[in-house]
Amino acid sequence: HQMMRQLKFHFTPKHASWLNMAEIEIGILERQCLKRRISSMEMLIGEVKAWEKQQNQARRLISWKFDKEKAQKIFPSLY
Repeated sequence: HQMMRQLKFHFTPKHASWLNMAEIEIGILERQCLKRRISSMEMLIGEVKAWEKQQNQARRLISWKFDKEKAQKIFPSLY
């Protein structure tokens, strides 16, 4: 429960494509699961786990268009 109290959301830079995907997923979680009052930490944890299970069962895939080699060429100071 202490970990949930310390949870903070941070926006990510546009060049970090995998972080953008994580940010999109967090936004979906917020809209589909958290956009209402949840009365207890136990209920919050249960709701998020149920949402996560449903998302994982849907098995949506990400089509990556940017690999490590391309990133090293474009952002040499970061790799």
